[in-house]
Amino acid sequence: MQSLTRVLRRLSAYRWVALGSLASLLLLTVANAITPQLFRWGLDQGIAQQNLTVILQSTGWLVAVAIARGLFNFGQSFWAEVASQSVAFDLRNQIFSKIQNLSFSYHDRAQTSQLLTRVTSDIEQIRTFLGTSLIQVIGSVVTLVSISVILLVMNWRLALITLSVIPLAAWILARFFNQNATLFGQVQEFLGDLNAVLQENLLGIRVVKAFVRESAERSRYTQMNDTLVDANMKTIRAIRNTFPVIFFLSNVITLAVVGYGGAQVIDGSFTIGELVAFNSYLLFILQPILLIGFAAPAIAQASASAVRVYEVVDAEVEIRDRPNATPFNQCGGRVTFENVSFRYPGSTTEALRNVSFETKPKELIAIIGMTGSGKSTIMNLIPRFYDVTAGSVRIDGRDVRDLTLESLRSRIGIVFQSTTLFSGTLRENIAYAKPNASLDEIIEVAKTAQIHDFVMTLPDQYETIVGERGVGLSGGQKQRIAIARTLLTNYHILILDDSTSAVDAKTAQQIQSALDDLMRRKTCTAFVIAQRISTVRNADRILLMDKGNLVAQGTHPQLLATSPLYEAILDSQMRRSGVGVGVE
Repeated sequence: MQSLTRVLRRLSAYRWVALGSLASLLLLTVANAITPQLFRWGLDQGIAQQNLTVILQSTGWLVAVAIARGLFNFGQSFWAEVASQSVAFDLRNQIFSKIQNLSFSYHDRAQTSQLLTRVTSDIEQIRTFLGTSLIQVIGSVVTLVSISVILLVMNWRLALITLSVIPLAAWILARFFNQNATLFGQVQEFLGDLNAVLQENLLGIRVVKAFVRESAERSRYTQMNDTLVDANMKTIRAIRNTFPVIFFLSNVITLAVVGYGGAQVIDGSFTIGELVAFNSYLLFILQPILLIGFAAPAIAQASASAVRVYEVVDAEVEIRDRPNATPFNQCGGRVTFENVSFRYPGSTTEALRNVSFETKPKELIAIIGMTGSGKSTIMNLIPRFYDVTAGSVRIDGRDVRDLTLESLRSRIGIVFQSTTLFSGTLRENIAYAKPNASLDEIIEVAKTAQIHDFVMTLPDQYETIVGERGVGLSGGQKQRIAIARTLLTNYHILILDDSTSAVDAKTAQQIQSALDDLMRRKTCTAFVIAQRISTVRNADRILLMDKGNLVAQGTHPQLLATSPLYEAILDSQMRRSGVGVGVE
């Protein structure tokens, strides 16, 4: 319940709203407590005494109290809902902000579907608890205490019989909590797993259809859905085994009150009005017990959801600014890897082992190697998406860990191999990192990325809406938009991670020619993970990676003459492109 307690502390930010709900609740309790006494007065002093005035007065007061009860009931529900929506708003913002700040290593391990479930379903469970279940529990406790006092004053013997149900019901509910707390957490996890299958299928629907796997995917989703239904049915069975017992106890108490109270009426020690009032209060005793019982599953679900939400909120941000970190404003051009070793979190093997090199100002560095050789890992360490396991990465002699993350990453332009576009216009996607960019600036980088001519053929040109994940654009078009987006940033270091792999050779050559000139004019250093021969030949220096090791470095002619591995890699690329091996 610690996580749920943390949620309750958030109500302090909305104390006046919460107090308004609590005040309405207390006034509602007073109105409920008065109602049976008005019935008693009308019966004993009005009907029994045949006093029409008392009957009319009691009726009038009952109407007034009924209106007050309606108003107070609305007030407690309205203010509780305002408070719960406010807390849910804060939690959604907090968890989203935390997700933005969490390191790459966290996202490598976390399932996207589980994060989505925590931001949506889990927070909704918490909101329901604050808006409904919490006010029910508080109202039930207040009602139980106040009505118990009134019953003891009216008839202490009959009250003891009535109140005996409270400890029994409390024991049953406590047992329900202890036995089923884990079960409600599993329901939310299974819901996250089901969302994972749905998300994978939606993202990969083209692959599913291409390989005619619709039936297999339906079976996989149905299996996960069955698991979720089974878990939900377990919670229903747990509720079924608990609440009928409480209902039975309430019925037994009602029979005892009617029997014992009726005998006292016959003896003359209790009036018929008092018995009716007492029986009315009995409903106010049993109803809170039942409300607490019904709230118990919601509280258990909210508790499990709060744990899941705070697992994200409390997750450690592994990559953060060091104390006294300095801004990265100037770049001389020296990027140094000094005995760098790196192992991805959770991995048992090193992705890089004792890699050392240093760039010169204005150099274009190409990185080449087989799949899994560590090329992209080098790119990830420069903007500090991960921290080195050993050694250091330096820019102009300063360790990147001593620079502020925001200034470092804002000065490094990156084009990832996997292109992500956002829903919105082409202009908004290109100006993603610089929203206030003018149309002239956008057109300039679009021309460099060889995408401007295509944009101008569209009906709305730069105001054309692109779909989710860039659907409607070819892979090459999306890559060129991503290149334009990066070129619009205020970068000092440019990193291209195989950024023209989806572009035809002619367009790639045009992009590369424009980039070569731009990189030498604007950047202090540029890194390119090379897959095309022209990029390799144009590079000032080539780093050859193999299984996490830097096995050779030099110019294209130097490596071609001294490295069999380089020659083999280049030969395989040239065979695919139909070009002969050469040293020009």
